[in-house]
Amino acid sequence: MPDDGAAGQGVAQLRRIPARPRCTSTRLRRTPCVGICSTTYGDLVCRGCKRFAHEVVAWNGYEETQREAVWRRLQLLLAASVRAHVRIADATLLRAAARQAGVVAEETNTEALAFHTMRLRPLPLADLGLAPARDAALDTRQVIAAIDREFYLRSQAHYEASFKTPM
Repeated sequence: MPDDGAAGQGVAQLRRIPARPRCTSTRLRRTPCVGICSTTYGDLVCRGCKRFAHEVVAWNGYEETQREAVWRRLQLLLAASVRAHVRIADATLLRAAARQAGVVAEETNTEALAFHTMRLRPLPLADLGLAPARDAALDTRQVIAAIDREFYLRSQAHYEASFKTPM
């Protein structure tokens, strides 16, 4: 874990960067939609929000318990995808970076907080309180892309395990 001096430098660096528009945690949003829907083009799993096509179509008719089940699955898959690529090295620095990025942290798990913060503030991982879980040569934008791919693949696998019938 970095000493107070290193964390202080990281926080100071974050203060020099203008804040971006506010991004809320998934729980505070009405829908998981991120405005990049691929189900329109025939994908069974949306490449944007990672929901299943039938969930995208039926979302407005879902009961709150159905929506919560989808949110829970997405959070678990995202958390596992983040853990596959980064680890939290300094949670305090991550929370400070999240605040600077405008990510609401109250209802977001630490991994989701890391992912949303990286997306809004693609600073070096160490400046966000993160460390690579695998390849240290990747920059933050490459890590974001790798996590997004992993999240999509995990969502596809979940869909196939849940809905495909054996022939």
